[in-house]
Amino acid sequence: MSAVAAVPRPRIASAENRWPSGWVRKVLRMLVTTATVFLITSFGTYMLGALSKTNPAAAVLGETATPADITRMNHQFGLDRPLLVQYATWLGHAFTGDLGSSYFTSIPVSASIRQALPVDLGITGLAALFAVLIGGAAGTAAALKSGGRLDRSVTVVCSALSTIPGFVVGIVLIVVFSATLRILPAGGYVSLTTDPVQWFRCMLMPSFALSLTLAAHIARQLRTSLVAALRENYIVGATVRGLSRRRVLLRHALRNALGPTLGILTVGVPALLSGSVPTERIFSLPGVALLTLQSSERHDVPVIQGTLLVTVATVLVCNLVLGALLARFTPQARR
Repeated sequence: MSAVAAVPRPRIASAENRWPSGWVRKVLRMLVTTATVFLITSFGTYMLGALSKTNPAAAVLGETATPADITRMNHQFGLDRPLLVQYATWLGHAFTGDLGSSYFTSIPVSASIRQALPVDLGITGLAALFAVLIGGAAGTAAALKSGGRLDRSVTVVCSALSTIPGFVVGIVLIVVFSATLRILPAGGYVSLTTDPVQWFRCMLMPSFALSLTLAAHIARQLRTSLVAALRENYIVGATVRGLSRRRVLLRHALRNALGPTLGILTVGVPALLSGSVPTERIFSLPGVALLTLQSSERHDVPVIQGTLLVTVATVLVCNLVLGALLARFTPQARR
């Protein structure tokens, strides 16, 4: 009697085994969206400078310039070509790291940005870290004591902090820790590679001042999401099965409550970058925000265009990373 060969059954992938492919598709869609937004914003950034009423050649040569001098300078800057050709050339050079040179100092824009960008990245990175630590701890504590005195206190403090601008907190910090206690510098900047300790001392107050508003939003959102997660049936079931409260919190409730909090971060990171302008002004930090402001005052178009392009690219990369994390940790975002 011949044996009947067993026909292998088709393997049905479970949702748990399928989710990485869904996550990859989600990331690919975000990449396409990011590239599209970058092209649109880069075009708008260039056109804002190209269509401005300021004549760079006349600004560089001064009031004594003749029309022939201005024409020659426009040709040197490439401003006598069609706008779309100018934009395509500028963007192509930007992808190679060439953002042109300042009209007034002739210093390459990329060199100025390389010198200033670490300041903004340091402020934003430390501010985001402080916001996550402070907001995460406050939101978790308030959720675990939902309805209690601690919960109400956290809610009141977060409501107050969300209405106070970062530069106001920065001024208060300078008065307390620099003018009165004299334990932190009121301004200035030392690079991380030169002196890490002094770098942290210089960045501590501006980063902390910038982080409080975002920390308040994170705390309120995490508290709301975590309270809702702790009331779900699977949390009750995990507790009944004898799992420790710490494991239930970290591996089940907190993981499912992270989605809305990461969404807050995707909005908060651009806010941190925009809020760094007054912060850098108060603490005398030579960052990209201050470089952009100074260039705007003297209508230095290449520097303005370069700093805006780098800022947009930085924001888009941060949002892409946070969106990928959101898709990774939130089941709803992977659909």
